[in-house]
Amino acid sequence: MSSSNRNVEAILWVLLSTALFTVIFAAAKFADGAIGTFQILVLRYVGGFVTVSWLVVRTGSFNQCRSNVPLQHFMRAIFGCSAAAAITWATAHMPVADASAIGILYGVVTVLLGILFLKERVSVWHWLAVLVSLAGASLVVTAQGALQSQMAAFPAMIALLSAVLMASEGLLIRTLSQTESALCMMLYVSGFGILLLGVPAILEWNNIGAPLVIGCLALGPLSVAAQYCTIRGYRIAPLSVVGPVDYSWLIFAMLLGIAVFGEYPSMGAFAGSILIVSGGLLLSTTHAQD
Repeated sequence: MSSSNRNVEAILWVLLSTALFTVIFAAAKFADGAIGTFQILVLRYVGGFVTVSWLVVRTGSFNQCRSNVPLQHFMRAIFGCSAAAAITWATAHMPVADASAIGILYGVVTVLLGILFLKERVSVWHWLAVLVSLAGASLVVTAQGALQSQMAAFPAMIALLSAVLMASEGLLIRTLSQTESALCMMLYVSGFGILLLGVPAILEWNNIGAPLVIGCLALGPLSVAAQYCTIRGYRIAPLSVVGPVDYSWLIFAMLLGIAVFGEYPSMGAFAGSILIVSGGLLLSTTHAQD
């Protein structure tokens, strides 16, 4: 398969992953404050762990998921859980649009980590694609009112930290996906996620009805499907290709807002979405020109 075709396949996998995660990340909005963030996350991880365990048993045994690099799986879980906690805290202490404006630096950090640690080659065309996507993402969050008020320094630093943590998790996903099976990666991150988030979830635990519990647990299988798509995409193409594709989250979030919450984007947000799509199209072909 040519480099261009592999990039297109990888981008499609990550696009599907991003669409699924958009629904998952909107769980707190669907719950409308009835349940805390950590409680949602730990129930999601429990649902994911049960789902992956069932898949492992169906396809063999747990012996197939023994890893020679459990520390890397643990570090991936730490980065992922810490990133979720950091962006959640930052969003609570600064305008959501401002937190998003800083968080979208994730894509650029991902490219830089790929260059530094994986020795990925990035062409001028590739940097142009990354910058076009970043400009589109910036236009979207600016249209939502970002950077129009004075920001507190510490919450802004935490939002920037979340972007670095997300990019670091992406680096480990890329590394692990070259040697570990998707089931193995999902089993480890689900198990470690429960351990890492268990105490914070207990501290903020709210007594909720069975329908809401079942709904949060159902996020587990959906998350497993989204992680599988992420792993497939990150296995196929370099970080410098798949990382910036996550900017499409802003587009999927707008579509979800229109379809479910009646939130219609401004013309600026629409124009930004066009730039994000343009950058993604350029990313899909740029490595063919290297």
